[in-house]
Amino acid sequence: MPAVDKLLLEEALQDSPQTRSLLSVFEEDAGTLTDYTNQLLQAMQRVYGAQNEMCLATQQLSKQLLAYEKQNFALGKGDEEVISTLQYFSKMVDELNVLHTELAKQLADTMVLHIIQFREKDLTEVSTLKDLFGLASSEHDLSMAKYSRLPKKKENEKVKAEVVKEVAAARRKQHLSSLQYYCALNALQYRKRVAMMEPMLGFAHGQINFFKKGAEMFSKSMDSLLSSAADMVQSIQVELEAEAEKMRVSQQELLCVDESVYTPDFDIAAPQTNRNLIQKAGYLNLRTKTGLVSTTWERLYFFTQGGNLMCQPRGAVAGGLIQDLDNCSVMAVDCEDRRYCFQITTPNGKSGIILQAESRKENDEWICAINNISRQIYLTDNPEAVAIKLNQTALEAVTPITSLGKKQENFSPSQNQKTSEMDNDKIVPKATASIPEAEQLIAPGTPIQFDIVLPATEFLDQNRGSRRINPFGEMEDETFPEAEDSLLQQMFIVRFLGSMAVKTDSTTEVIYEAMRQVLAARAIHNIFRMTESHLMVTSQTLRLIDPQTQVTRANFELTSVTQFAAHQENKRLVGFVIRIPESTGEESLSTYIFESNSEGEKICYAINLGKEIIEVQKAH
Repeated sequence: MPAVDKLLLEEALQDSPQTRSLLSVFEEDAGTLTDYTNQLLQAMQRVYGAQNEMCLATQQLSKQLLAYEKQNFALGKGDEEVISTLQYFSKMVDELNVLHTELAKQLADTMVLHIIQFREKDLTEVSTLKDLFGLASSEHDLSMAKYSRLPKKKENEKVKAEVVKEVAAARRKQHLSSLQYYCALNALQYRKRVAMMEPMLGFAHGQINFFKKGAEMFSKSMDSLLSSAADMVQSIQVELEAEAEKMRVSQQELLCVDESVYTPDFDIAAPQTNRNLIQKAGYLNLRTKTGLVSTTWERLYFFTQGGNLMCQPRGAVAGGLIQDLDNCSVMAVDCEDRRYCFQITTPNGKSGIILQAESRKENDEWICAINNISRQIYLTDNPEAVAIKLNQTALEAVTPITSLGKKQENFSPSQNQKTSEMDNDKIVPKATASIPEAEQLIAPGTPIQFDIVLPATEFLDQNRGSRRINPFGEMEDETFPEAEDSLLQQMFIVRFLGSMAVKTDSTTEVIYEAMRQVLAARAIHNIFRMTESHLMVTSQTLRLIDPQTQVTRANFELTSVTQFAAHQENKRLVGFVIRIPESTGEESLSTYIFESNSEGEKICYAINLGKEIIEVQKAH
């Protein structure tokens, strides 16, 4: 027997669009089979009706032949031979009527009954299970929508437990109904063959018996053909029973799973997050604006393909492009009091789509996967190894290293300006230069600040005597008069990663060490939220400006920037050291780390250019 297409019961719980697409093929096949079965049944009923009509017709004919003798013909003399002949024909027709009656009964039992049972039992069962599966899927979608709307407030833990229990029950009900539905569709592939063969076998056997009793009109070759067909039907029945038993055992094994399979966010306390993913697939809630202030959330199936984020609705044959992930950034956001939301931002700084995962683990893995893809790791020869190496490097960075000898040997354009102006007799040869230890750069246990807080004095300076912002180019206020006559003005889109106090500003190695510790702390503590700002580099200051309100978050004199450098591997990372005088008369050193949409060397070049302008202005 040729192979039979089957639905995989193991994929019933995932309920992916691929499985739904394959299921639609089986449903289309079942619908076509139902239409064909109805037409076939009509044809068979017509044959059976014709046979019954033949029985009635032969019975009526026999009666009419016998009724000839009872007719009072006015000219009936000489009809004795005709009457005896008609009586013989009547007897023959009676015998033929018995054969027709037997054939009609056999057609009803072996042909029409089988196809009716197949339609009323098997096809009706598939239709009923389809309706049950649809209702279970709708209940699951409703429960998931209700679960997705859960707030993050602790006082709603009781409501959350009830909703989680409802989701688990709905998911289990959908799993059970899908398994039953899949088993019925798989079995239908066998039963339809039997249902097509058995009625015709009954029809053929009835005709053969009819003709054998009347006359030997069929050859023995037909007997061998029917025998082989009967053997075929028997083998299909045996195969069906074996497959039904196999599906029954598989169904029991799939249903005997842990409750965590049905419960969303089961391991919220300590989720096992895989940070090395370069591709990801699963259901997410997509936020869509429907008006000025109104939004809707739609649960769709998302997957990554190369550097693209794809979306595939249920029933669709293929997915469509949603977002190009190359050089994008992703961060966790708070949105409409929903949990596990994250936002994808395009390379030009525009806010992209907002998505919601169903669990903390899924949320973290989606953010890690998109971060890995945005670095274009998938274009390397061994992307899995590269992702593992990068994440391992970030995790190891929390341990202070003992040697920084592998760092860049040559001074980059982003190094300190006064280093490039040192006299030749003061330059220490590289072979004898002492490389500082990590503890000499940053004190162990130094706290890290992950958000920019506007100082109170600076906030008062910005709001003292300020005017309304003119959208047609008028300056916000006169707090920064250098913007009018500055020889340098360059704007960069950056995201603040963190800042921390350092012990020295004599080398750029302190910036690299701060980068490692900030990234490691974010990776260990699952901190994905980043503050986006506009970094304005002028010939006098560095300003961090809020892109929405145009309020200056931080302002640094360019003369206080003592070191600045870009990361040597991740070109978008950049940092600088600020020397700030304290009220006690001493000076403090702080390092600020950013991620830029453009290369960090461009920012370093702008800072270096600004410091050169300051030196030239001092010389004149």
